[in-house]
Amino acid sequence: MSETEHGPVQIWRGGVNTWDCDEMGHMNVRVYVARALEGLAGMALHLGQPCAFAPSATATLIVREHRMRFHREARAGAGLHMTGGVAAMGESDAVLVQLLTHSETGEPCASFVTRVAHATPLDGRPFAWSPRAREAGKRLEVEIPRFAAARSLIDVVDPLAEYGRADALPCVGQGVVAPEACDVFGRMGADRFMGRISDSTGPLMAPLRRALAQAADVERLGGVALEYRLTYGDLPRAGDHVELRSGLASLESKTARIVHWLMDPVSGRAYATAQAVVANFDLDARKIIAIPEPMLAGLQDQITPGLLA
Repeated sequence: MSETEHGPVQIWRGGVNTWDCDEMGHMNVRVYVARALEGLAGMALHLGQPCAFAPSATATLIVREHRMRFHREARAGAGLHMTGGVAAMGESDAVLVQLLTHSETGEPCASFVTRVAHATPLDGRPFAWSPRAREAGKRLEVEIPRFAAARSLIDVVDPLAEYGRADALPCVGQGVVAPEACDVFGRMGADRFMGRISDSTGPLMAPLRRALAQAADVERLGGVALEYRLTYGDLPRAGDHVELRSGLASLESKTARIVHWLMDPVSGRAYATAQAVVANFDLDARKIIAIPEPMLAGLQDQITPGLLA
């Protein structure tokens, strides 16, 4: 990066492949997180840490939280690019802004407010930024745009809960972490956590969507994510067993809030948590469908009380 550059910089550019898309006809949420992780490596380069994600790294950036908003869907063939900047920089952490944009139109596609720790690669121990990184951070200073700021998410109660709290929720996904799901330091990638959520949310919400499709006379009804907050602890490694436990936290006419815990079934600790704001989506008209009030009242018993602060 040039010493004269100031403000946001481009950190990723590419497009949407057919295999990046899901049954909703647009880029899957897992791929959004994967692109954010690629963009994070681009941010590291501009912070003077070009080898932060190489096996030989002596320092890296570990994501502690993603706050994501989705603005305009990305479908197969769309060209995208990402810019990044530094909203805040602490002794050994930072808040970064990553904006994914439709390259053809300039319209925002998604935004990420990413909290990272500057840490040792293998044991994740935070340590102070170098003077060089601090100077680069000053040149990259940005404000969080209004459209990227958190809009409707409420903090999850006890985000890295013990198993006893999440045990009241149904297990909607389970398995073991494969080696190819891990980064060069051996930790499961944050995009794989999102992938497990994506794989499991559909079946969780399927009964509600079937009933709504019939009530609203919609031939093909799916779901769309509007906003996410993902909080990461010490993510699992290859061979570790995982369980995803999820519950409906609130339900309104146009949106629902779902809380997820990625748990270690052996120790009972939480690896990561997520809270999502989702909506029912007419796959042909490409618009959000509201739940009729009489139907909404009858669905309140599906909510698990106490999941939100």
